[in-house]
Order: sequence, then C-alpha cells, then structure tokens
Amino acid sequence: MGRVSPRLLLVEDDDHIRMPLRWALEDEGYEVAEAASGEDACRQVAIAAPDLMIVDLMLGAMDGYAVIREVRRANDLPIVVVSARADTHDIVAALEAGADDYVTKPFQVKEITARLRALRRRISASAGVDERPQELVLDNHPETPLVLRPDRGTVHRGTEQLHLTLTEFRLLCELAASPGRVLSRQALLERVWEHGFFGDERLVDVHVRRLRTKVERDPGAPTLVVTVRGLGYRLDPQ
Repeated sequence: MGRVSPRLLLVEDDDHIRMPLRWALEDEGYEVAEAASGEDACRQVAIAAPDLMIVDLMLGAMDGYAVIREVRRANDLPIVVVSARADTHDIVAALEAGADDYVTKPFQVKEITARLRALRRRISASAGVDERPQELVLDNHPETPLVLRPDRGTVHRGTEQLHLTLTEFRLLCELAASPGRVLSRQALLERVWEHGFFGDERLVDVHVRRLRTKVERDPGAPTLVVTVRGLGYRLDPQ
C-alpha cells in the first residue's frame, strides 16, 4: 500500500520555531521530517524524497537560497520559504532560486497550511488528464518544436524534455489554455497559486522570468510569453 500522508521536510535551525510548526503540521496530517541545517536538508532530499519542503533562509553555512538551488538541480518538488526577511530583494531572490511561495515571519500556522493545501491541490490537478488536451504545439519550429503535453506533465523542445517546476508548468498551462488572450497577474495568482487573497503579484513576475529562461529561444527578447504593459501576460504560439 502506498504512503497516504504527504511527506514534508521542514528545514529550520531554530528549535523554538521548528518544533511547534512540526506538531501543527502533523496535526494537519503531514508526515514531517526535520533538518536543522542546509547540508542535512540536501541529504534528506536525496535519500527520503519528500513531497514538499518548507525552508528557512537563515540557516548558517549553507543558507536557504543555496538549499533551494541545490534541490532544484534534480528535483521539482514544491518549496515554500518561511523567513523573517520581508524585503522585496530577499523575496525575489528566493523565488528566482526556485521557491514556489514565500511566507514572512511572524506567521499564523493556518497560513502555512493553507499554502500547502493549495500546492497539494495543484499537484492533484496536474495529475488529472480527463479534461485536458493531450498535446499543444507552442512553437512550431521545424527542427525543435516546443510541445506541451498537459496530460503527461511534460514540455519538450525537440527531443529534449525541459525541466519545469510545478509552478512553472501550471503557469505555462494556464497561459496556453488561452492563447492570444491577456491574463492579469491577479488572475494568474488565483488560477496557479489558488490563494490570491494571500498572494503577491511578484510571485507571477518572478516565475514568468524563470519560465522564459526555459521555453523562450531568446529569454532577453521573449516572443512566446509576452508582457502586455499595465495588463498582464499573454502567450503567443509561434
């Protein structure tokens, strides 16, 4: 029988924060493993393959940014940052490192669990195949077409599979579902993150930039995922 409870890795070096948060998450039905350092977190990801991660940024020798970058080298599991750093630079840096979401301290446990529930719904939705097209050609280049397969959860550039995080994949799917139509940042927050009342529009901007580095032929001059100034973003199939 498969594991029923989602496995969550909690990376936090402050015992006074880590232990109460662990108990609260276990009450919510998570199987929680702990890591008090960045190095230990990376080891546990490699060995135990958690379903989700919560990561603090200030961890010592190997900080949270480095942990996220290392995990993202081979893993697309959802990552939520929990940090006392509330400056825009810190938030953007964490998202650009590969985090899916960002919560500032002090926080309410119910906010963390709401974010995690939204991530789990996104995972479940990405696994569904009934109502989604099997294949979308986003760039019909004769040698290396860009093909999105929502039912399989994959994106290929020619024969190469592109490694998108869950958030990047959901973002691309939402844009591709309405080709040529402008979607506002708020609409994308509600559709991709599923908690627009918590969300910050910077989430959308940073993840669009990350998505472009993977799907655009020239990320510096994007032609596929286009910014419509003052309105939002539009996907223009090539």
